[in-house]
Amino acid sequence: MNTRRFAVAAVGVAVLFGVTACGTQGSGAQAGGAATVAPPAAAAGGGDAYGGSGAAGGSGAGGAGGVGVSGPLGVREDAKLGSVVVDAEGFTLYRFDNDTASPSASACAGDCARAWPPVPAGGTKPGGVDASRVGSLKRADGVEQVTIAGWPVYRFAKDTAPGQTNGQGVGGTWFAVTPDGKKAGAQQPGTATPAAPGASAAPGAGEPGGTALPALSLAENDRLGRIIRDGKGRTLYRFTKDTAWPMKSNCVGACLEKWRPAKLVDVSKVEGIDPKKLIAYTRPDGTKQLTIDCWPLYWFTGDKTPGDTNGQGVGGTWFAVTAAGKLAK
Repeated sequence: MNTRRFAVAAVGVAVLFGVTACGTQGSGAQAGGAATVAPPAAAAGGGDAYGGSGAAGGSGAGGAGGVGVSGPLGVREDAKLGSVVVDAEGFTLYRFDNDTASPSASACAGDCARAWPPVPAGGTKPGGVDASRVGSLKRADGVEQVTIAGWPVYRFAKDTAPGQTNGQGVGGTWFAVTPDGKKAGAQQPGTATPAAPGASAAPGAGEPGGTALPALSLAENDRLGRIIRDGKGRTLYRFTKDTAWPMKSNCVGACLEKWRPAKLVDVSKVEGIDPKKLIAYTRPDGTKQLTIDCWPLYWFTGDKTPGDTNGQGVGGTWFAVTAAGKLAK
């Protein structure tokens, strides 16, 4: 048996994963080692597809522009902000309070647009965001800019690697954008503040009486037996079209609108599951996904309350998961 090494992966919380041979990934993870986020590709020349020079703020989105910025939008689960929209390279997208959504209009031009490069509409696809919410506007310079729920969206020049959120809260007017066009991390009227990883969600998550759940644990289901749930009480699922050898997720684009990749967890807060089976998978957009026994895990947006298993058997390809990583049937 191969000697197991352990590496700490910091994605929101410290995560300890046993390294196993899950096959070679094509997503930027080191084969046989701890998963890593691939650095953004450098732009050829002085410009980028966002219209910036890359000089703003001393770093700039230009460092990630040019090649590869066109493509599908994605949704990343941030430990502090919840669901945020990212571009095809995994960079966080933002909205500006001084803009308007109805009608769509951008108030960011000149120096502002150099620090906050508008996301170009050409070549950008809805991907993991509901297509009905994705649109565009024509800026004063004639460039078409992507909008989400009417709000113009931007990258931030000081985000120099996928997953960074350095633009969050800048000037009290810039916020990462959610898939429904709202401000990430900002409590919306009539809603509860998003729960932190491993904590019970409000309302209704956790054990009866309000006790927080472990980051990962087993729930007793009358029909399926003991199945894996996350810290918010959500059932986790496997997709039979994924592969474990090599470890690969085949849920991309529109699939991600309903099936969200499970976030990494702190294995010191895992109960009933062998932590050696928990591995980090690096998705094509650079975000990390939790796997068990090399199988990517997801939660289903159709599960509305803790303990729901509405995703079980969907399309004959989605199934809840046992502690051993097997399909629960």
